[in-house]
Amino acid sequence: MINHSTYLGPHCVQLTQWIECAPFEKQLGIEIICAQKGQAVLTMPFREEFANGGNLLHGGALVSLADTAAVMAIKTILSPRTHFATIDMNVEFHHPVVRGIVTARSEVKQIEERLRHTSVAIEDENQRIVMTMNATFKISKRPIQPCEPR
Repeated sequence: MINHSTYLGPHCVQLTQWIECAPFEKQLGIEIICAQKGQAVLTMPFREEFANGGNLLHGGALVSLADTAAVMAIKTILSPRTHFATIDMNVEFHHPVVRGIVTARSEVKQIEERLRHTSVAIEDENQRIVMTMNATFKISKRPIQPCEPR
């Protein structure tokens, strides 16, 4: 695996810069541990402000982590400035998260023309799977403009 600064896909990208360009992910405390060859590992800390009424990590925060992990896995196999978006997502929650850091492990499972199918598993600190997600992304025909870190 690789460090926080770059990943290996068809191109080299600054991982820390990518989070700086993504204020929502930055607010959640998401950290990209590694991403290469259609796979990615990201972490996110449990924070009190992201808890639901039962003092559990809100499901929306977990889904955001999973979606971001899938995006990073896809980014490792696409050219820079390729635009794509989530078009389908199936999520299953298995266990609650009450504290600690959760880890998302994502993988691009299938490629069909302009579609990329991914799977993500999120584990708690005890390596217990707390959520799984399968998602499909569609590649746009138009490039995006690079962002500037905020």
